[in-house]
Amino acid sequence: MECTINWMPATGMGFVAETGSGHFLTMDAAPEGGGRNLAPRPMETLLAGAGGCTAYDVVLILKRGHHDVRGCRVRLTAERAERDPKVFTRIAMHFVVSGRDLPPAAVERAIALSHERYCSASVMLGKTAEISTSFELVEG
Repeated sequence: MECTINWMPATGMGFVAETGSGHFLTMDAAPEGGGRNLAPRPMETLLAGAGGCTAYDVVLILKRGHHDVRGCRVRLTAERAERDPKVFTRIAMHFVVSGRDLPPAAVERAIALSHERYCSASVMLGKTAEISTSFELVEG
């Protein structure tokens, strides 16, 4: 896996990442950090990546279990250390999973498997952050 980051001087502190798969992602800093608030912060991007990684796992695990999953949303809230490096210290992940006749135990198991085994981002961030998970089911 690879990624190339390019600073865009005309934006202040804006950066464009080109991923190894040929996709682009922009990032920017807050105005107080020299940016113009035109894109997510790099740490927000990291948090979003963890959310995407775990949501992918949960959906895949439920589909492989032949469950009728129709939606998955994850809201992540994080706290960071006060001093540099300002690593994540706490991350809460709240899943809202929708489908037809989804057994709560299957959803709970899918989240646990993602968190403990499959989501590389969660496992990595878990080295510095206490990660908690919760979920709710929506029929439909």
